[in-house]
Amino acid sequence: MDQSHVMNRVLQEHSGDTIRMNATSTSYFTFLGFPSHLEVQIPMLLLLSAVYVVTVTGNSFIIAITCADTSLHSPMYFFLRVLSLLEICYTTVTLPKMLHDLVSRDKSISFSGCALQMYFLLFLGTVECFLLAVMSYDRYLAICLPLHYMVLMSKGVCVRLTFASWLCGILLPLVNTSWAFSLPYCGSNEINHFFCDFPPVLKLACADTSLNEAVMLVSSLIITLIPFVFILISYACILGTILRVPSATGRQKLFSTCSSHLIMVTLFYGTASFMYLQPKSSYSLERDKFLSLFYTVITPMLNPIIYTLRNTEVKKAVKRMTKRKILF
Repeated sequence: MDQSHVMNRVLQEHSGDTIRMNATSTSYFTFLGFPSHLEVQIPMLLLLSAVYVVTVTGNSFIIAITCADTSLHSPMYFFLRVLSLLEICYTTVTLPKMLHDLVSRDKSISFSGCALQMYFLLFLGTVECFLLAVMSYDRYLAICLPLHYMVLMSKGVCVRLTFASWLCGILLPLVNTSWAFSLPYCGSNEINHFFCDFPPVLKLACADTSLNEAVMLVSSLIITLIPFVFILISYACILGTILRVPSATGRQKLFSTCSSHLIMVTLFYGTASFMYLQPKSSYSLERDKFLSLFYTVITPMLNPIIYTLRNTEVKKAVKRMTKRKILF
């Protein structure tokens, strides 16, 4: 009797191990984001390829012109260089894989590759949230405390604020990503999305994900709400200062120095809030896919357009560089 009892226990443990192995046996995921019709794939391929070229070229141009022209060596353009670098990295995490999936039958991504893609998306998005807040603080000092601006926003302060933004981006997404990919994935491995975003990946888990979703919501509130409140306070102070300027020309000149940043804040926070702060009951897959495509593809492309078309100093720098080339 004792021997049979031991045998049964061994068999139960073995079957339990087999179930756990099967539960985490998914070694890759497959994207279902794009339609398989050729008449849709070719225009999408051309459009996304053009967007990627414009994004990388435009943001690289911003980095180059702000480095080359000494008049653009101010803190504002230091942060703009970092933002442009972020936009290039952000797009590169998703777009090359999207382009590959449009021309290839193999639309799969490895389990570890999916985890890395999700982590870098959250990492770069978090850095951008905090960097936009830092840029609003820079505008606050420049407009509200102009006499102390260069002391309060020295090169060392700029580097430390940027480092703090990157550190938050590295640390904060670690919990969500590692926890999400420690869940068992034993059913379908088809992600109905263009890339490994948090909500569609979590839908494939063979476990209760309510706690993961709650933690993600809390961390999203920390990542988006704290910088956003800081931005609102900064711009409330800026608006108060601008309204006290007697001349309309002076008010317009001051407002033009922060209008590009305001547009980027609106675009970025608007789509990010819809994506990660919506309750589960109102989640829509098709709307999620559209918003994801907008903030990972369109917003990074708009960054150099907004900062060059609406920024007189950048336009003057471009003219100076052009004249130098012509004279040379």
